[in-house]
Amino acid sequence: MTKLTQAAARGLLVAAQGLQQQKPRKATEKSVREIIRQMHVLQIDTISVVARSPYLVLWSRLGHYEPRWLDNLLEKGALFEYWSHAACFLPIEDFAYYWLGMMERGSTDNGWRKWLQDNQEVAERVMDYVRENGDVRSSDFENTKGLKGGWWNHKDEKIALEALFNGGQLMIRKRHNFQRVYDLRERILPDWDVAQAATKEQIHEQFVLNTIKALGVTKADWIADYFRLKKADTMKALKILEQEDKVGRIEVEGWSTPGYFHFDNEAMVMAAAKGKIPQSKTTLLSPFDPIVWDRKRASELFNFDYKIEVYTPEPKRKYGYFTLPILYKNQLIGRLDPKAHRKEGIFEVRALHLEAGAEVDDAMVASLKETIKACAEWHKTPQVIVRTASVPGLAEQLAD
Repeated sequence: MTKLTQAAARGLLVAAQGLQQQKPRKATEKSVREIIRQMHVLQIDTISVVARSPYLVLWSRLGHYEPRWLDNLLEKGALFEYWSHAACFLPIEDFAYYWLGMMERGSTDNGWRKWLQDNQEVAERVMDYVRENGDVRSSDFENTKGLKGGWWNHKDEKIALEALFNGGQLMIRKRHNFQRVYDLRERILPDWDVAQAATKEQIHEQFVLNTIKALGVTKADWIADYFRLKKADTMKALKILEQEDKVGRIEVEGWSTPGYFHFDNEAMVMAAAKGKIPQSKTTLLSPFDPIVWDRKRASELFNFDYKIEVYTPEPKRKYGYFTLPILYKNQLIGRLDPKAHRKEGIFEVRALHLEAGAEVDDAMVASLKETIKACAEWHKTPQVIVRTASVPGLAEQLAD
């Protein structure tokens, strides 16, 4: 019987996520769009000690590219923003699978419906302003209220913008200095018809199918997290997809349950079962990269226990504020705590921690040094400083 090793499962995830070694090719705006389609979701986060997460996730896969290309794709309508795994950039082709969620979120989620009902005058004033003046930022409204408390201290218009965005009446036209710029949905998607919206069952099946393809090979337990589905909905959709012959099963060593794969990946899966396992590039990952955002999966598949310590008080941090996992030869071999000092042109690695058992040899050191240097140059902070490392002498080897 065909069977995958754990190493094969890791390699298939790497390849499905576009992180495998490939012949160097120049990144383009088109390749940014293609890799987002391949992942299906690109999580948004605003922390900027290094590049904000969506830009860093793209760099991990594409290498040196222009961050403005992501902004361009959003403004051109090739992408849209909405809630998925979290707040995400999403391929516009998938909009039909989010419409029902917009209707449900706009009516029931987190008190948005009640707020809009209680503040109809504010919501209508905001909609009228957008209709008459075009796209708008929350900062375009003057804050005359001056009151603290509730709704994260945002002014009423900001709350209205968010509520109307959640309900699909407004969409994000573009971002300016990473601040959202809102516009009417019908102006951004003039040809959209609610008749195009997918049913709940179609949504679940498509999201499960997309997840299985994006993970290479996966346990059933790992599927729900990718699009934040309910476990019951996930298992129901998975059963239907199996019956329709859209996904296959394969045994994976060490797993007590079957592995599932998308038939589009069948040739790659069969090759991996025969030992032709995709090999990862050496790169640094965002804490919100699909490889590691499911901490349970990262632990089970890579034996890598990971926690972002942004919200941990500094004296209690073990590794650092915003550590980046290090991917090397299909393993997560450690993490580093970076800071891009843009004015000074310095890329500082405040600490680098390797996992116990990570092999330190000339090839690994050279590959990691090259990767850190490439990341620094992409940040336009070409001088690399490595303060400390868990292996004696490693910091000096990795610095300029």
